[in-house]
Amino acid sequence: MDFELTEEQKLLQKTIRDFAGDKVALDARERDEKSIFPSDIIRELAGLGIMGAIIPSEYGGSGLDYISYAIIIEEIARIDASVAIIISSHNSLCTNHIYTFGTEEQRKRYVIPLAKGDKLGCWANTEPGAGSDAGGIETTATLKNGEWILKGTKLFATQGSVADVIVIMAVTDPSKGSKGISAFIAEKGTPGLRIGKKEDKLGFRSSDTSELILDDVRIPEENLLGRPDAGFADVLKILEGGRIGIGSMAVGIARGAFEEATRYAKKRIQFGTRIAEFQAIQWMLSDMATAIDAARLLVYHAAFLKDHGERCSKEASMAKLFASEAAMNATTKTIQIFGGHGYIKDYPVERYFRDAKLCEIGEGTSEIQRLIIAREILGRE
Repeated sequence: MDFELTEEQKLLQKTIRDFAGDKVALDARERDEKSIFPSDIIRELAGLGIMGAIIPSEYGGSGLDYISYAIIIEEIARIDASVAIIISSHNSLCTNHIYTFGTEEQRKRYVIPLAKGDKLGCWANTEPGAGSDAGGIETTATLKNGEWILKGTKLFATQGSVADVIVIMAVTDPSKGSKGISAFIAEKGTPGLRIGKKEDKLGFRSSDTSELILDDVRIPEENLLGRPDAGFADVLKILEGGRIGIGSMAVGIARGAFEEATRYAKKRIQFGTRIAEFQAIQWMLSDMATAIDAARLLVYHAAFLKDHGERCSKEASMAKLFASEAAMNATTKTIQIFGGHGYIKDYPVERYFRDAKLCEIGEGTSEIQRLIIAREILGRE
């Protein structure tokens, strides 16, 4: 077992770290406060090949392995998690769903421009009555005269109001329950596809999160993605990669907070000495550092399995679960170390704290991850 990154991965890590420090860090606070979508940054990331990181070069991507992908997400999230979640949802969910289960024609038409960053992707599954219960969606798709007619509402769609291509899950056979769900590809501007409420969020404020209203949206029959009624099973497979992305993002947030806490502890004077000399502070930093390293190894393990074509449902859930809770703990402790200064916007730590919470919720809550892990351990269907 080799724990050392390859030379290519080290170079990638430095490149993205430098880009994050030079470009992503600029105006991160203003983007957060005003909910400004980072369009310019996304265009620059596209130029670096990041918007098609895990997609093969023949379809416009960079053809990177999942460990490299995890490195990218961590380095960006260390500075601004809003940018990281755009990269993750675009790559792991929308683009990868079409690449993995799409036809050759769908790959050429949609994956290539998505991987090049010429178009932005969105993945719409959550509904008002279906969050953790991903199989309980009520949006319907009916085939009529060579067209699929979609009707329903989607919530919390990342890139919902700015995306060019949207993968939408809908019920095609209500009698089959979760085994009657299919996936579809829709394009921006399709009649009946309307943008609803843009969410005003606690964290990830410069990431676009919107409601999508599907009012008899008509899409071509050939825009069915994957086999009919196989959408739910496909979603579960796609979420393996998505959870690696969320785990990586959580590691990045935790690391960003930890680095801020360490710097602050070294310079903050109380009772005539640096607070880094106090055992209470040292123990907080020690626990944070240990959890961050452990979380990263769990993410890399899941990524390693993914790269080798092995099933990694349990490992991806473990990585996402542990890393997200490590991020929440690290950001909480960081604010405690900063004291009153951590509660104001002069420092980025309160933003890290707000961003960390979503990692425990998005793409399956911590409770859902525990259920998945338990099912795998116990061998249950």
